[in-house]
Amino acid sequence: MEKRDRLHEGKAKIAFATDDPGLVIFEFKDAATAFDGKKKGTISGKGAVNARISAVLFKYLEEKGIPTHFKELLSPVDMLALKVEIIPVEVVMRNIVAGSLSKRLGIEEGRALDEPVLEFYYKSDELGDPMINQYHVKAMKLASDDELLRIVELSFAINRHLKNFFAARQLELVDFKLEFGRRDGEVYLADEISPDTCRLWDMSTREKLDKDRFRRDLGGVEDAYQEVLRRVEGPGTMS
Repeated sequence: MEKRDRLHEGKAKIAFATDDPGLVIFEFKDAATAFDGKKKGTISGKGAVNARISAVLFKYLEEKGIPTHFKELLSPVDMLALKVEIIPVEVVMRNIVAGSLSKRLGIEEGRALDEPVLEFYYKSDELGDPMINQYHVKAMKLASDDELLRIVELSFAINRHLKNFFAARQLELVDFKLEFGRRDGEVYLADEISPDTCRLWDMSTREKLDKDRFRRDLGGVEDAYQEVLRRVEGPGTMS
């Protein structure tokens, strides 16, 4: 499978057409951004790390009954995937208070939530991905009622499965972002699952092993990403 025309370039990946109209290739980049693109940099080896982590997690979720766009890795940075129409509603699942939730609600970072919190955001770089609710989704016709119900159902299931997966590797899944796509009337998990899109803390030390090290100038970014990869590709203690 070869890359054809460039379809789209985002902050973390480039999408290419293939000789199969139903498939695309995503090339993962080392470029890093934060704060809606205001902070930019490079994390050496990030593209390959995120592609490999995403591949493991997509395969794991597929085994748990979650439909994903993932097909296979073609190279360390190239992922073959189903071509889906991205639904412009990002989901953030929160298990522990961190980041913007702490700032918005005045709750100290690190407090575990009694129940997972699901938030919707309108996927729009121009508007800074503002938070919305299901009524906005309906008014703006971003997704049908059935699609939104499916997205919610899948998001909570994904959270349960990923929490178990990471806990077996001594990682706390603090929060994470999901994107979904539609194809032939079905909803698929799309995009990636990586330290770029998840907050992951070491269970013992609560050391941050994710993009917050880049956002907050904590240093050791490459080492943190490599540590997550090591644990994700390792045997773990449960699945």
